[in-house]
Amino acid sequence: MLGILALISAIAPLATDMYLPGLPIMAESLDTSAASVQLTLTTFMAGLGIGQLIIGPISDGIGRRRLLLGAAAITTLASAACALAPSIEFLIGARLIQGLSGGAAIVLARACIADRARGNGAAKLFSMMMIIGGVAPVIAPLLGGVLLGPVGWRGIFWVLTAAGVVMVAGVITLVPETLPPERRHGGGLKALVANLGYVTGNRRYLGYALAFIFGFGALFSYISASPFVVQNVLGLTPSQFSMVFAVNAVGMVVSATITARLLSRVNARTLLIFGVGLLTLSGFALYCAAALFNSTNPAALLIPLFVSVSSIGFIMGNATALAQGEVTAAAGTGSALMGAGQFGLAAAVSPLVGIAGPDTAVPMAVAIPTFGLLAALALTLLTRSCDAEEKLSTKR
Repeated sequence: MLGILALISAIAPLATDMYLPGLPIMAESLDTSAASVQLTLTTFMAGLGIGQLIIGPISDGIGRRRLLLGAAAITTLASAACALAPSIEFLIGARLIQGLSGGAAIVLARACIADRARGNGAAKLFSMMMIIGGVAPVIAPLLGGVLLGPVGWRGIFWVLTAAGVVMVAGVITLVPETLPPERRHGGGLKALVANLGYVTGNRRYLGYALAFIFGFGALFSYISASPFVVQNVLGLTPSQFSMVFAVNAVGMVVSATITARLLSRVNARTLLIFGVGLLTLSGFALYCAAALFNSTNPAALLIPLFVSVSSIGFIMGNATALAQGEVTAAAGTGSALMGAGQFGLAAAVSPLVGIAGPDTAVPMAVAIPTFGLLAALALTLLTRSCDAEEKLSTKR
């Protein structure tokens, strides 16, 4: 079940990164401009955010499994439609549907775990899910580059269709309904508004959710800017960039693995605070190297960058579990707001880290520690009462 849910969560990086090497060929094949082809990425990312906002709250009223099965099926059909697209307009529409259904599937997968586990147990499951899903960003661009020659860009979407078929079969055979009828809110607009109020009125949820969102903002700053920083600023080759990207991704997976092992002895909140602190300090070191000293030494930039990316493994799973644990009565709504914030911030970050052009690392070096500080502020200001309650519980 965890493997299937992880595959569902990995659909975003797979559907984003696999076809990127084929964008120039797609423009030529569909007789359109590069800007029009790039819209297929924009609409997909928008769909990811909107799909989560719509389906998450609905699932709190009618359950997870049927919606998850439907989302996986629509994602599969949309991937096939992308492969068969006769025009760029058709492809843009198919990518929007793929994003909407993919976003719905992601939020439901996260809610399924929140329904079944609490506390450190949930944090361990989310960390394990991140380990499995963390392989996708490493494999996707490499796999897309390998497949592009033999099967073309349409073949890449057929591979995504096959992954969708596996998702559908996995949901049918391995994923039960995780939200029993007695825990559902009953549906209706009134209940939906009440759930939104319940979730957004919980300060601790907001603190942990913001730590999750800002952590992802730091990660996406790296993802968006690193191709230009590594190749244009540091002068490394595309193949060397692939190596750097893979090493950093492995660092993130290793830290998530360490998190999963430590959770039997260490509190999830403690590990989250450690991860946010590590992100902030390593981000500041990166800022000093890139902005204050204007260094182009690969070691001076790549070492703190590796630590920054690796720290995400301590943040994402723990922040997700702690946030979801605060709103168990509306896990779908809580998951939806986190996902919408995650991809909404990602859409805003991408142009910001490129605002100074492709030949500087400064915007990325500013963004990463800034998001670390924002995550630290969210934890300090919104979840501070957790520490006092833990001390009181210990005295009792």
